[in-house]
Amino acid sequence: MPSGSHQVEVNASVDTIWDFVSDMNKWAPLVPGYVEHTILSENQSTWKFKGDVGVVKKTVSLQIDITEWQKPNKVMFNLKGLNENFVGKGFFEAEVLSETTTKMTGNLDITAKGMLGPMANNILRSFLPKTTVEFTDAIANKLTRLEPVTK
Repeated sequence: MPSGSHQVEVNASVDTIWDFVSDMNKWAPLVPGYVEHTILSENQSTWKFKGDVGVVKKTVSLQIDITEWQKPNKVMFNLKGLNENFVGKGFFEAEVLSETTTKMTGNLDITAKGMLGPMANNILRSFLPKTTVEFTDAIANKLTRLEPVTK
């Protein structure tokens, strides 16, 4: 299964991180290539984004199902392609390092299915790690701007 995982230390409290990641409206727009998303329920949404894989540009639609909200430190989700034959899962996890510093981990695993699955999985093996880094860093950068400065 192609996957990507990235950890980053964030100058934000675990509560600030939870307030952010517990609302899909706040982090869906940070997906690289984001086009739009629709919230269907507290635990389900659809996302659309454009991906550049080599010379191929593709618009991908996903259904995201939150499988677990573990306040204050973990969100787990499953995903499936709505216009492509793939499935996957992922999570965001926050580990308190101090009152104002948190280690955040983003993880994403996706497997392409069907006749073109083996070829698509080869592409995903190089694409997912980069995308996971970009997405996790985008969230970390947004969180750093949200955290109030204390003196």
